[in-house]
Amino acid sequence: MNTLITSGVKITVTTQFRQDFSSLLNGIFFFNYRVDIFNENEFDIQLKTRQWYIFDSLNEASFVEGEGVVGMTPILKPGERYSYTSGCKLQSEIGFMNGFYTFENKNDGTLFQVTIPRFSWEFPGKMN
Repeated sequence: MNTLITSGVKITVTTQFRQDFSSLLNGIFFFNYRVDIFNENEFDIQLKTRQWYIFDSLNEASFVEGEGVVGMTPILKPGERYSYTSGCKLQSEIGFMNGFYTFENKNDGTLFQVTIPRFSWEFPGKMN
């Protein structure tokens, strides 16, 4: 589990290897990641965009950006949490992701960035 607080927003990420979506013989390693977003501010915030840097040890790094997360742009009141699960397919046993979200302060309309902590993926068999 990786956790980071930026501008009053706490991001926690946990990962899981998914054997059921992977094909080791074909070089497909699928991982889920769960993100928990906590609003520790005194004002409402809305998640607007995301930007991800994805590293796969056997491929070139890639960048993903877009509106919201999993089709949502949630608004979080002070003390609220929003959680979602997504996934990533690698062609190697090792990789990592990190990035940032852009949030809007719903009181004054300003935008601010929140860092997503770097988290790693490792195929469990690699550890042996």
